[in-house]
Amino acid sequence: MAEKIKVGIWGLGRAGNSMHGSEINSFSDMFEIAAVCDIDPERCELMKKSKAPNARTYTDGDAFLQDKDVELVSVAVRSPDHVKYCIRALEAGKYVFAEKPVAISDEGCDRLLEAAKRFPGKLFCRQNRRFEAAFNHIREIMASGILGEVYEIKLCRHSFSFRNDWQTIIECGGGQLNNWGPHLIDHGLRLLESPLKDLWSDLKRVTALGDAEDHLKVIMRGENGRVIDIEISGGIALGSPVYAVYGTRGSLISPDEQDLQLKYLHPDFAAPTDKSNPGTPPLSGGFGGEYKPRWVRKTIMVEPSNGATVGDIYKHLYKAIREGVEFPVKLEEAIEVVRVTNAVKRQNPAFTPCPDAE
Repeated sequence: MAEKIKVGIWGLGRAGNSMHGSEINSFSDMFEIAAVCDIDPERCELMKKSKAPNARTYTDGDAFLQDKDVELVSVAVRSPDHVKYCIRALEAGKYVFAEKPVAISDEGCDRLLEAAKRFPGKLFCRQNRRFEAAFNHIREIMASGILGEVYEIKLCRHSFSFRNDWQTIIECGGGQLNNWGPHLIDHGLRLLESPLKDLWSDLKRVTALGDAEDHLKVIMRGENGRVIDIEISGGIALGSPVYAVYGTRGSLISPDEQDLQLKYLHPDFAAPTDKSNPGTPPLSGGFGGEYKPRWVRKTIMVEPSNGATVGDIYKHLYKAIREGVEFPVKLEEAIEVVRVTNAVKRQNPAFTPCPDAE
């Protein structure tokens, strides 16, 4: 094993502490948390006690970036600051791991792309749900062809709460579109298996106590005609399956990312090819009941053959930096997620986004 990568975590909220800190420590043979930085010194001390006992603590970003021991900076500050802090870290000579969303405006995307050109091979994007086990397993099943031609996919994340933190405030970059949105929009763009042709969207504030949307519907259509229906909500008390995939030979649902329920035509069953009769139908029947499909029904555990789990992204980051293996999430893909997000915002002007910080 090559030398460990020493990481500095910038921003110690829920993402920096619970997510980045835990993920880094789960690959302790590859990474070490060398430093942490937050404007709240208590957060720094809490991180040091709980996850990074040997880390140096900083409340000043410039001093943090001057730490010569830090090779990689994981940027986990609030969303409007992602672009600014990523560029600062790149200019300090660090590798940079950007929390999602990588930007929240088209202008921020342009700035990030320009910085990536100035510092090639230094910027990586944390679209960690790309490695979710259910997402990977479902893509395998689609590729197998047992569902036939997939024409529609539904992606849902439903909950109900009276949320009241900064993630519900537009000025802070809050709203479900910037929170869960980057995950499911990224999934949707991958599952389209085609360039995006058009989209329709609707944003609402239902139960959250801020002014940002907590319920969203985004429908994307690919040039291949496939439709992706995304619904994310903090105001739905009875949730829908997190995945539903509809094909010409069968369907798949996953209620909870743990199991996959399938019903599809047996591979030996040939669908009828004769034409419909334009004449007067019989008084009973006429709805295709004379064709007797041969079904396969089963429920299986989520177990993708590639063994992917949502915590794997740091493992891929290590391989990219130390071994030169191509990182699975391209910057352009993360940028496309933001472009889609901003197209949704333009369709819903009541939820005008705040700009990325300069």
